[in-house]
Formats: sequence, structure tokens, C-alpha cells
Amino acid sequence: MNSKEALVRKDLQYVWHPCSQMKDYEELAPIVIDHAKGVNLYDMDGKRYLDVVSSWWCNLLGHCNPYISDAIKKQLDKLEHVIFANFSHEGAILLCERLMKHLPKGLVKFNFSDNGSASIECALKMSFQYQYQTGHPEKKHFMTLSDGYHGETVGALSVGGLDLYAEIYKPMLMDVFHVEAPDCYRCPYGECRETCRATCFEKAEKAFALHAKETCAFICEPLLQGSAGMRIYPPIYLQKLRDACDRYGVLLIADEIATGFGRTGKFFACEHADIAPDIMCLSKGLTGGYMPMSLTITTQKVYDAFYADYSEGKAFMHSHTYSGNPLGCAAAHAVLDILENEPVFDNAAKNAIYLHKHLVEALGGHKNVGEIRHIGLINAIELVADPKTKTPFESKNRTGYQIYKKALAKGLLLRPLGDVLYFNPPLIISPAEIDEAIALCKEAILEILGE
Repeated sequence: MNSKEALVRKDLQYVWHPCSQMKDYEELAPIVIDHAKGVNLYDMDGKRYLDVVSSWWCNLLGHCNPYISDAIKKQLDKLEHVIFANFSHEGAILLCERLMKHLPKGLVKFNFSDNGSASIECALKMSFQYQYQTGHPEKKHFMTLSDGYHGETVGALSVGGLDLYAEIYKPMLMDVFHVEAPDCYRCPYGECRETCRATCFEKAEKAFALHAKETCAFICEPLLQGSAGMRIYPPIYLQKLRDACDRYGVLLIADEIATGFGRTGKFFACEHADIAPDIMCLSKGLTGGYMPMSLTITTQKVYDAFYADYSEGKAFMHSHTYSGNPLGCAAAHAVLDILENEPVFDNAAKNAIYLHKHLVEALGGHKNVGEIRHIGLINAIELVADPKTKTPFESKNRTGYQIYKKALAKGLLLRPLGDVLYFNPPLIISPAEIDEAIALCKEAILEILGE
């Protein structure tokens, strides 16, 4: 068996890690995880790390959840995979039926993919082809919010708005209409997130008036722009967006990959606004973080635009090798079993109040904490040089990254978004684990920024 040191050397020799400047790994070597349980990861030395970012937001019900693990093991001995064209299986069929009772009204047709970006690509192609086949070939562009993130394939990057991921690739990206997104922390209208009427939507109205005739779909992350720094905007903005899409004949795509399955306190974030999109994209929590699987779900109206004799050439010629994978479906069924039969959401709602209250008590008065915003169990601490002016730190200082390294040494996995530290833990986190995470987070902040 390889030693930890040997594995680290081989990792650095062979592995190109995602979203990383590999030169950083010369100073902070990869941490080789041996096993995990609940909200905890354990490295090869037995050191424990509290995973309050749910391993990139996908671990919903804890690592190595015995019920989900058993469901996958049982499926493995029955059917591991089958071509999903002209073939099907019980797990996929019944998963669609079960999800129906949780989805916004009108979403009835399910297209399977194998990851979040693939789900977005599917939604983009579906909406483009829908407009073409319903007599609107001029509607060939997309509209999206600035600072959005929808994945890192070419189409998904095109409809994103974060230069950190997309700047170098702009020559190969699609032309997209970007609408300035709500930024409630730095609201130019001086309004408050809790009471505003989304005056900032006037920017979207102008974009619709100018470009709707060329726009096939508007894609957004409902209520929470994750990679932008866990920016949270009010439900009324989403309601106004749904209304504008209806008025201008533009499809609304809700990217619920990060917000679905209870992350925002509702089964889906769209529920906060009581709206239904034309297309919804799901992944991450869908399988509890166990298996790569995603869904692009749409309405009967959209589906009907593709339904015709083969000779008419209207079929949706889109596929993935692992579409409808039975192991992923087994994991998803197990997740639904737990969410439907255990008080996970009730407990998470109580712990959400507990987490935010104690986080504010611990850090709300710190000289560099600009805002602690929250929705569901998600809490984001925006660190700034001056809270009065909301002036950010200079990016070259990598303040968030320095705190991340300190927290890791203490056994807390934070992985910040720039200078925004966030908690997005599994829904099963306990008050005791919350207390420990807050204490470690505070220690790390004070060691870098002082009292």
C-alpha cells in the first residue's frame, strides 16, 4: 500500500486538479482523503475535516449515508447500465413519477444527462430548437444575468457571467445578452433585500425591449447566484422575470443545480417566488452527491414542438452515454426516500436559524465583515477592507484563500469564493457540528485579519 507521501508525489506527478492553479499545490499539497462519514472527511493520518461546503455543494445527506450506499449496492447486482435509447428501466421511470409531486406545476418531461453542465447544454439546445420549430427562427440568442455561473462547457460558459472562468475563452463563446444582476449588498437604489420591490429589474425590462425578438430563452440561478459569492436576491425579481418571459415569448430556464433539494429551505428555489420555469435543470443533490447524474425537465408545450413523424426532422438529437444510469437513479430514489420519510427539512430549517444566529453573534461585529447573508442553511460571509464603504480587499492579497489555508489546518473545509467565505453544509449537520465549524472559522479569520 502506498504511503501518504508517495500518493501526494504521484498526485502532483499525474493529476491536474479542477479550478486550481497547480503551482499553489507546491505550498499546499493535496490532502489525500481516506474515508468519510456524515459531515466529516478523514485523511490518511486520521485528521478530520468538517465539510461545510458539501464537497462542492453536492453532498446532501452526509458522506457514506448507509441508506443511499445500500441502495446503490443492491442496484449494482441487478443492472449497472443500459443504453437509454429505445430501452428503459424501472428506476428511471419511477424516479420521474416521484419527482413530479415536488416539481413546479407544468414540468412533466424528463431528459437525463450525467452532470450539471450537460443539463445546461441540453436546456440551451432544447430552447433554441423549440423556437425554431414553432416559427421563430430569429430567436437564436440567450439572455442571462451578469455574474451568473452555469458550468464550464462552452455553451454553459457562454451563458455565464464570471470572467474568472470565461475571459480567456470569449473568442469561442456564443454572443449572449447580459443583464446586470441584482447585487443586494451593494444596491445602487439604496433598497433592502427583505423589503425591496426589485426596482433593479428595470435593467432587465430594457434588455427585453431591445433583444427579446432575438432571444430564445433567459437562463438564471433562481434567488442564489452561487459562484458569484452566494449572492441572494428577492423572490419578486424572479416573479418579474417570469412575467417578462411570458410577455415577450422567451422561455425561462431555471438552473436549480445548486439550489435544488432543500438548499434554500424549499424543495426548489422557484417555490419561494411561486413560479414555474419552462425548463428546469437539476443535478448535485439529485443523487445526494453519490453519482454523476442530471435532469433537464420541461413542459408538455415544449415537448410537443419536437413530437412529429421522423421524416419531419424535429426529433431532439441529443444524447449522453450514461443517460438514465441505473446506479444514479438508485441513489436518487434513496435520497427521495429520506427526504419524504424523515424530518430532514424540518431539522434543517431549525438548524438554519441556529447557524445564522450564532454566525452573526460570532462574526457580525468584526471589522472586516461586510455582510452575513443567508437562505436556508447557506450562509455567506463577505469580507471587505472597509464595511462602511463596502470597499473590497485587493484581489492580489487573496484574503479568502489565506483564511481557507488556516481553516484547513484547523480541520475545517471552507473553500471561499474570492473573499466570500460560505457555509453550505449537508442538510443533516447538527448544532454541535455548527458550533465547531463557527468556532474554527472565527479562529481562522482572526489569525489572518486580527480582532
